[in-house]
Amino acid sequence: QVQLVESGGGLVQPGGSLRLSCAASASIFNIYPMGWYRQAPGKQRELVAYITNSGGIFYANSVKGRFTISRDNTKNMVYLQMNSLKPEDTAVYYCNKYPSRDYGDYWGRGTQVTVSS
Repeated sequence: QVQLVESGGGLVQPGGSLRLSCAASASIFNIYPMGWYRQAPGKQRELVAYITNSGGIFYANSVKGRFTISRDNTKNMVYLQMNSLKPEDTAVYYCNKYPSRDYGDYWGRGTQVTVSS
């Protein structure tokens, strides 16, 4: 049974920081690269970053240099440290395997990140 539980979102001022956490079931965590995705109002879900089992990392250009993805293989956890947040980072953030499909794959509830003064 797939389980994805995101947490750590909230309201933060521009320039602030948040750390998101994701608890994932072993059935996907141990097999696939894990990614963070986000969906802003009225927009399609987009990939933010992903990390492979061996630590290889990819970042979308929009977050490169500001966000850091990491994983704890002993706890089946994935993290996203977000610094220098901008209003355009406002979205619901989801974790999932990479790649994932919007339809056909299980998605958790996500965690809301709002960047506003």
